[in-house]
Amino acid sequence: MKIVIDTNALISALLWQGPSHELLMAVEKRLFTLCMTPALLEELKDVLKRPKFFSRLKKHNISCEDLFSGITDIAALYPDIKIDSVVKDDPSDDKVLACALASAAKYIITGDPHILQLKVWSGVSILTPRQFLMLLSNRNRYQLRAKNS
Repeated sequence: MKIVIDTNALISALLWQGPSHELLMAVEKRLFTLCMTPALLEELKDVLKRPKFFSRLKKHNISCEDLFSGITDIAALYPDIKIDSVVKDDPSDDKVLACALASAAKYIITGDPHILQLKVWSGVSILTPRQFLMLLSNRNRYQLRAKNS
């Protein structure tokens, strides 16, 4: 299954524990395909270099270059495409939607309220990391029950 993880959720996954981190671990195990575009990779690189993350990087004894390299190793790269503006309050968020469209991803995983308020866009479901993990958990329970019936 193809998914797009917004930069805010990726940063959370890389530097903290929690639902975003669990999701990234599933991507590393190849349970999902993380879809990225050059624009999203550039944004990730820029955000990782912000001073507010220096202490977290130091705590984990890792560089932003190492984290960035790890993401590029596990992500499937798709071309940047231009879409009509969707996120009026923050047009820079449109690149997340464009990635989902370019990759034919089924889900966008984000903590960004501007994107979350869309709920579904162009057939792509938009969820928080916690909501996505709950959805998967519920599906797995349903599939197990169906097998045991």
